[in-house]
Amino acid sequence: MRSSVGIVSIAVDPDALAETVAGFGSAHVLSTDGTKVRTVCADVTLAEGVFHVPRSRHTALNVESHPAITLLFPPTEHHGYSLIVDGDAQDTGTELLLAPTSAVLHRPAAHADGPVAPGGCEDDCRHL
Repeated sequence: MRSSVGIVSIAVDPDALAETVAGFGSAHVLSTDGTKVRTVCADVTLAEGVFHVPRSRHTALNVESHPAITLLFPPTEHHGYSLIVDGDAQDTGTELLLAPTSAVLHRPAAHADGPVAPGGCEDDCRHL
């Protein structure tokens, strides 16, 4: 859906998340202590609807008080979509488990590939 500020976000159906994630590489894991955002890059896996995130010291500390974290998968091609997954994490002591609460494919509208083909959708969309 195109917004008035030129941003395109497409909701990802939870049933399509595994297929969508397969097209991306490493994720940036964003967490907060309530005042500062920390990010680490990690190779995450998705199994049975839950992301398994390698444990880092600062991320684990942040999850104790602020369990909401974000996974940002950068585009794999120039002007491609990023995949953004929000969720609630828990620390198992060896890894973080992230239960997704939402996921979107996102890119600025200015990165669109061009005009919509006849019969296509009205916005810069990607069918999943």
